Amino acid sequence: MRSCALLAIVPLLLPLTALSDPSNLPQLKAYEAPPAWLIPVAPLRISDNVWHIGTASLTVLLVKTKDGVVLVDGGMPQQAELTLNNIKRLGMNLTDVRYILHSHAHIDHAGPLAAVRKATGATLVSNAESAMLLQRGGSADLHFADTLTFAPAHADRLVQDGESIELGGMTFTVHFTPGHTPGSMSWTWTDTLYGKPLRIAYVDSLSAPGYTLADNPRYPRLIEAFRNSFATIRSLPCDLLLTPHAEGSGWNYADSAVPHPAPMTCSAYADAAERNLDQQLAQQSANP
Repeated sequence: MRSCALLAIVPLLLPLTALSDPSNLPQLKAYEAPPAWLIPVAPLRISDNVWHIGTASLTVLLVKTKDGVVLVDGGMPQQAELTLNNIKRLGMNLTDVRYILHSHAHIDHAGPLAAVRKATGATLVSNAESAMLLQRGGSADLHFADTLTFAPAHADRLVQDGESIELGGMTFTVHFTPGHTPGSMSWTWTDTLYGKPLRIAYVDSLSAPGYTLADNPRYPRLIEAFRNSFATIRSLPCDLLLTPHAEGSGWNYADSAVPHPAPMTCSAYADAAERNLDQQLAQQSANP
């Protein structure tokens, strides 16, 4: 009996021994972001109670209310310390942060959410689709597999489409805008600019970089999801548009003026995304 057990084990040991040579397996390669994603900028006041506290290209918003702070998105994993320092730079304590909202669960927007949540004790708000991806740290992504992973983050509160988060007299309403990811979310709220009401729309990314659009086995209704999201975005209350990637809505946080000299409308943002989608569909149809 014992000899039979050894004979069963030996064939398993041989391949493992062969793999002891590190040249048999490729080294892991870290994800490298475009330079503008990693250039810190000084906090930029967007409206009376909203500041951008991220980098030149990646949006991280701080919204101050009379009962505490709401953060929206986080940027790359390396941005955790920048975000925390900018909260204090604006005269607030880390414990003032009550909620963390986000757009979608990719490394360039959700990267530091676990660290920021831990440092502030804030409630991380997500939806069911994104919460699963956050929990996996971005692994098993429908389009990027395991190439864009980050520290797993636990969502404390799950919201439904159209649900609102309220803090200090401000109401943040979520609008599900799937396409870029199944759990993509956009947020709207009303602030003021120089004392006058300003309806802010923080609208998620609408790109499909490298995605298989038609007959995608992991996302069979992807095109329909994008079309519905375009319609949703066109109907948002939208005096001022902000997007996770600043350039997507015409911003450059390293060289921006407030109010924005040439603001993009939500409708124009959706129209441009739909044109890009149609072009990408045509290219994939021509080169199946």
